[in-house]
Amino acid sequence: MQRLHNGKRAAAPARRTNSPAAAGQEGRRSWSLLILLSVAQFMVILDATVVNVALPSIARSLHFAPGSLQWVATAYVLVSGGLVLLGGRAADLAGRRRIFLAGLAVFTAASLASGLAPDPAALIAARAGQGLGAAMLTPAALSIITTAYSGAQRAAALGAWGALGGAGAAAGVLAGGLLTTWLGWRAVFLVNVPVGAVAGLLSLRMVPRSAAASRAGRDLDLAGAALAVGGLVAATYAIAGAPSRGWVSAQTVLLVALAVALLAAFAVAERQARRPLLPPQLWRSRSLVAGVLVMFGATGILVGTFFLNSLYLQSVQHASALRTGLEFLPLTLVIGASAHLGSRQLPAAGSRVLMVTGLLLMGAGALLLTGVAPSSGYLTGLLPGLLVTGAGTGLVLPGAAVTALSGIAADQAGVASGLMTTAHEIGAALGVAVFSAVGLAVTGGVAAGYRHGFTVAAAIAAGLALITAVLAPAVRPAPGARVAAH
Repeated sequence: MQRLHNGKRAAAPARRTNSPAAAGQEGRRSWSLLILLSVAQFMVILDATVVNVALPSIARSLHFAPGSLQWVATAYVLVSGGLVLLGGRAADLAGRRRIFLAGLAVFTAASLASGLAPDPAALIAARAGQGLGAAMLTPAALSIITTAYSGAQRAAALGAWGALGGAGAAAGVLAGGLLTTWLGWRAVFLVNVPVGAVAGLLSLRMVPRSAAASRAGRDLDLAGAALAVGGLVAATYAIAGAPSRGWVSAQTVLLVALAVALLAAFAVAERQARRPLLPPQLWRSRSLVAGVLVMFGATGILVGTFFLNSLYLQSVQHASALRTGLEFLPLTLVIGASAHLGSRQLPAAGSRVLMVTGLLLMGAGALLLTGVAPSSGYLTGLLPGLLVTGAGTGLVLPGAAVTALSGIAADQAGVASGLMTTAHEIGAALGVAVFSAVGLAVTGGVAAGYRHGFTVAAAIAAGLALITAVLAPAVRPAPGARVAAH
C-alpha cells in the first residue's frame, strides 16, 4: 500500500487513477473528505433534534394553534424518512456527487427559509424542505464514503459515521438550549446557512465525481418510489400522532392500515419492476438486514431517551432549556469516545461483539435510569445512566453501519445507505412515540411514566442483543482489503 512520506509518494508499480475504488486500493485516501461529509451530515442530524428545545419559544413567537406545534418536528421526519430511499436510488443512478450537492443546496436554502419564516405555515413548509434536502444528502454522502474508502480506512470511516447519529442527536439538544437562550429560536435554523454554504464550496473541489448510470431518469423506479414514500409517510404520521390521538383511535388504525397496504403494494411492484428501487438481492444480504435492524432499534432507544429525559428535566425538575442541553453534554462526549474505541477494536473483535456489548450496555443504562426520582441529584441520579447508555450507543452505531454496508456493490451503495437512513429516521420516530405512549399514559404522571418507559427500553435492548448474537454476522475489516462478513 502506498503511503506519503515527507511530501513524496512512495514508488509503486500500479498506474495512478482518479476513481474512488482505485484510490482505496492504491493508497490511503485523505480523511479531509470524511470530515467534510461528516460536517454536512452532522448538520442534518443535529437539525432533527435541535428544534425540540426551541419549540416553546417558536410557539410564542409565531402564535401556533394548540396541537399544530408538533408539525415543526414531524414535517421534517415525515419528508426525510419518506423520501430517503428515493434519494439513495437517485444517487446510484444520477451520480453520488450530483445528488449530494443538490441535497446540500436544498437543505441550506430551506434552513434560511425556516429562520426567516413569518408564520406557522411558512415554517412547517420550510421544515419539509429541510427534510427533502436531508433525504438527498444523507444517502449520497454515505455511499460516497462506502465507495471512496476501503479496508481498515473504510471500517474507521463507517464507524465514525455511525457515531454521528448518537452524537448529533445529543448535541442537538445542547445546541438548541444554547442558541435559543442566547440568540433566539431563529438562530437554530440560520446557523446552518454559513455551514452549508462553506461545505458546498469545498465539496465542489473535494468530493470525487462518479459516473451517472445511462438513462438514469428512465431507470429510476418512480412508481415504486411513490408507493414506498406513501407507505412510510403514512406509517410515520401514524406513529408521530398516535400518542395524542390514541393508539387504537379510528384515525391511527386507518393510517396504519393504509401504510401496510401501500408497503405491500410496493413489495408487489418491486417484483415486477425492471429496475426496482430496492433490488431483491439486497434483502438476501444478512449483513445489511442485521445492520438495519440494529440501527432501527438502537436509534429508537437513544432518541426516546433524549425525549423522555428532556421532558422529565423540564417538567419534573423544572430545569431551563439551557440546563437541559448542558446536562446532555457528557452523553455526547461518551458516545464519541466509545465510537472511537469501538472502531479501533473492529478488526479484532468484529462488529457482532461490538453490537451485542453495546446493546447490553444500553439496556443497563436504561435500568439505571429507572431508579431516578424527583429528588435525585444529577451526578448520582441521572448522569450514571446517561454515561452507560452513551458508552453502549458508541459501540452499537458504528458496528451497525459497518455490518450493514459490508460487501455492498458500488452501484447499490446509495440505496443501501438510504435503507440505513430510513431505519434511523423511522426508528427515531417510533422511539419517541413508544416512549411517549408508555412513559406518559400511566397513572402517576411523568415521574412514574419515566420509570415505565426505561423499563421497556431495557427489555427492548436485551431482546435486540439476543437476536443480534444469534443472527448477525461477524464483520472484521482487514487492512488493505474490503470489509468482509462471515
